[in-house]
Amino acid sequence: MITKNLKLCCLLSLLLLTACDKKAAEKKAEIPAIPVTVAQSELRKMELLEESVGALESLADPVVSAEVAGRVAEVRAVAGSKVKAGQVLAVLDGRDASLSRQAAQAEAGRVGTLSANQSRNLERLKQLREKNFISQAALDDAIAQNAATQNQLSGARAQLGLAERNLGKTNVISPVDGRVEKQIAVPGQYVKVGDPMFQVVSLQRLRARLPFPETMSGLLRRGMAVQISAAGDEATLRGKITEIRPMAAANNRAFDAYAMFDNPGNWRPGATVTATVVLEEHPDAVTVPEQSVVLRPAGEVVYVVEAGKARQRVVQVGINQAGRVEITGGLQAGETVVVDGAGFLSDGAAVTVASAQPSAGAQ
Repeated sequence: MITKNLKLCCLLSLLLLTACDKKAAEKKAEIPAIPVTVAQSELRKMELLEESVGALESLADPVVSAEVAGRVAEVRAVAGSKVKAGQVLAVLDGRDASLSRQAAQAEAGRVGTLSANQSRNLERLKQLREKNFISQAALDDAIAQNAATQNQLSGARAQLGLAERNLGKTNVISPVDGRVEKQIAVPGQYVKVGDPMFQVVSLQRLRARLPFPETMSGLLRRGMAVQISAAGDEATLRGKITEIRPMAAANNRAFDAYAMFDNPGNWRPGATVTATVVLEEHPDAVTVPEQSVVLRPAGEVVYVVEAGKARQRVVQVGINQAGRVEITGGLQAGETVVVDGAGFLSDGAAVTVASAQPSAGAQ
């Protein structure tokens, strides 16, 4: 009796285990596919960018100094004034220069009259010499005196030109178009030759000084494209690197690159700018959304959807820009890759496409 009951218990246990295995298999077979979003790998232009925060500089900011000594009679420009090249900034008392000019003019007139008289006398002596009324020595002496008088006339005229030039220098003029940065001279002040009176800053052409770490010294080159934007201004200007400082600064181990461009109208020297330099440009790069690239033991991979399955592809990546990653190997353009949900997949996992991201051409 005991043996019969034991056999019955064993049979029931066997049936129970079989039923459990069947239910587990059915449950495993009912695992739903993972919902994902997909996108097409596309050919796009990718750029390797490097940013720098620098400052604007003027290409010309001359200090206007007095060229003649005198008292400041009038100031016609103040700090902030917009000026043109040749515009009068201040006027010095020109009475002394005017008197010097009058004296030089009188001297030039005197020597000019003497020279003219000697020239007429020389012509008469030449005629007399032709008739043998005077000696050759007398004629030679007259020629020498006339040459000396001509030299005196040239010197007197040069002194007159210098006096007129000094009189003109009593008008202090701007050498460039721009704005007055500093007004140093004031009415009534006596200035000597070389004393600073104004500083004028040219605003037509600007230069951006951009510091970069010394690790970038081998990557930056003259002629590279650069985009520049100023704080508080939505405008973005394009230019090129024109110069690179050959030495790194001792205090921060950075070296400077310079880019020149035309002022859009309201940018000021000394302002902070943000610049983006294009180090590399790949016009036809295979790209995918950056969410598509995940890290696995095999390396960086993407999952390509094939017949409802996620197939793992080991890829080599390049530039990461604006939410896209360049694929330099392991994937072709036009393939369907998983975007959202890629981090939860394994090779061969069943997937269902919930939605597809639009391509660049559809946006």
